[in-house]
Amino acid sequence: MRFTLQIYKFVSVICKLFDMKIIIAGAGDVGCHLARMLSGDNHEITVIESDRKLLEDVSAVADLLTVEGDCTSFATLRKAIVRKADLFIAVNHEEERNIISAILAKQMGAKKSIARIDHNEYLEPNNKEVFINLGIDYLFYPEKIAARQVIKLLGHTATTEYVDFSNGKLSLVVFRLDPASELVGHTLLSFTEKQQPLSYRTVAITRDGRTIIPHGNDTYMEGDMVYIITKEDSVKEVMAFSGQSNIDINNLMILGGSQIGQRIALELQDKVNIKLVEYIADKAYKLAETLDSTLIINEDGRNIEAMMEEGLSNMDAFVAVTGRSETNILAAMLAKRMGVKKVIAEVENLNYIKLAESIGIDTIINKKLITASNIFRFTLSTDVQAIKCLTGSEAEVLEFIVKPNSPATKAKVKDMDFPTEAIIGGIVRGDKVFIAVGNTEIQAYDRVVVFAMPNTIAKIGKYFN
Repeated sequence: MRFTLQIYKFVSVICKLFDMKIIIAGAGDVGCHLARMLSGDNHEITVIESDRKLLEDVSAVADLLTVEGDCTSFATLRKAIVRKADLFIAVNHEEERNIISAILAKQMGAKKSIARIDHNEYLEPNNKEVFINLGIDYLFYPEKIAARQVIKLLGHTATTEYVDFSNGKLSLVVFRLDPASELVGHTLLSFTEKQQPLSYRTVAITRDGRTIIPHGNDTYMEGDMVYIITKEDSVKEVMAFSGQSNIDINNLMILGGSQIGQRIALELQDKVNIKLVEYIADKAYKLAETLDSTLIINEDGRNIEAMMEEGLSNMDAFVAVTGRSETNILAAMLAKRMGVKKVIAEVENLNYIKLAESIGIDTIINKKLITASNIFRFTLSTDVQAIKCLTGSEAEVLEFIVKPNSPATKAKVKDMDFPTEAIIGGIVRGDKVFIAVGNTEIQAYDRVVVFAMPNTIAKIGKYFN
């Protein structure tokens, strides 16, 4: 519940800056989640859905308008007054309906139109241009983004999250402090005092379910979830502070032949030994035809004996990406008990995330948060290049491009009167990268990575715009 509330507060603060008419086509899990988050006093949210029961469900959780009908129908779109829409979001289960409705919405007057897709082919540069010419401003494929996150994490096994900014010039490294970590018991100031200039900086700490924007005299404690902004060449040094060591992934087991599972296997099957476990027989046979270098196993991942027979205890990493959060959590727990070093689970029920973290699952991925991160950019100004909703922290991370003559360019960081519940982590200026300190001066067109609590988001934009 805390995570749903956290995202709601975050987006509602953003929404107060804008008076937008937003239309969401599709009231499934993702559509309902977005409607709940984006509904605010200064926004008019309309949801289009042909299933009356789904419309009733979404009406019960958010203050919005509903239109019953087919989102690919001209009449339905007119009824939703699409010609006045600032943003049209198509998130139906059927990819074709998303594409058609997004095209129609833009042609009928919507200012921006975005659509969820299920095929990577559409994201290829030449194909993507076709959709742009048809009027779709943005296509997003949550499963591909989730798979990419998992693959990146398998290359950085000591971290729980790993996010790149400005094409990798700055990175966010997140890890939980083991008792063996040399940081435990030391202050943030002692962590950075040997660096001249800074190559990395702690920008947030999550402790006992509470996120702290830390200061120099704050002390690291065992079990802290630490968020560090680092330059590209210092990533390995930073990860060593976790108290854990990176491991090479040679044997990987994937539970679930979902789109995420398929994409992970497709990308890695020529590099590591992969076993993919799929419960549905027909699906397992189809996967065997597609993934020629992956061993496909038709088995129930909840069957402990079967998983042991398939060598679970010999795996370097285990990834659970079935369509059920409960199954993924239970299977991940089993993998941890069997000694698997890196365990990643897809948990779509936001209420289960805290539970999953508390039982030792290394990394949680969530398509709702992935979708939110992609769509939030369209509710912000165009100068926000990226926004990331983190699964384990109340703080959000944003990447701004600084406008000429903005307040941030007229004072050093220490003199900016920046909100206390926000922190500037790093700055990219062309090929140069800086970790922000008090005397740092920001220039026009810099890319600035900022951590902020939800209630400060509304105050931050004015510094860079």
